[in-house]
Amino acid sequence: MQPRKTRKTPSTSKGKLRQSEVLLKHGIRSGLEDVICQELTAKGIPYKYEEPLQYTQPEKRRKYTPDIVLENSGIVIEIKGRWVTADRQKIAMVKQQYPEIDLRMVFSNSKTKISKQSSTTYGSYCDKLGIPYADKTIPDEWLKETK
Repeated sequence: MQPRKTRKTPSTSKGKLRQSEVLLKHGIRSGLEDVICQELTAKGIPYKYEEPLQYTQPEKRRKYTPDIVLENSGIVIEIKGRWVTADRQKIAMVKQQYPEIDLRMVFSNSKTKISKQSSTTYGSYCDKLGIPYADKTIPDEWLKETK
C-alpha cells in the first residue's frame, strides 16, 4: 500500500499575503468572485456585492422529553450539569410555547457561567425566563407541592 499523496500549502514568506488574504482584505471571498467582479467592472455593468437578504428558516417540529415529571404536582424538572446553547434555546422555546407547564431546573451548579465571555449564569438565565431552579437536588418544597 502506497502512502497517500497530500497537497502542501504553498509557504509564504513574511510580509507576503496569500491570494485569499488579499481578496478578503478587499471584501472578496473567493478567486472566482474576484474574476466575475472584475469582468462586470470592465464591462461597465453596475452591481452590488454580497447584499444581505433576510429570510425565515422553516419551522421544524421537535420533541421535548422532560427528565422528570412529579405526578403529585405536575412539576416538570429538567436536570443539567452542562447547559449548552442548544439546550438553553430548547428550554426557552418550550417555556414560551407551553406557559402553562410548571418547568423547573436542577443544576449541578447554578452559578456556572453560560460561556467564558459572558457574565450570565445558569441561574440568572433561569431568572430571565421565569424558571425556578435549584442546585444538586430537588428541594423538599417542590416535592411536597400538589396540583
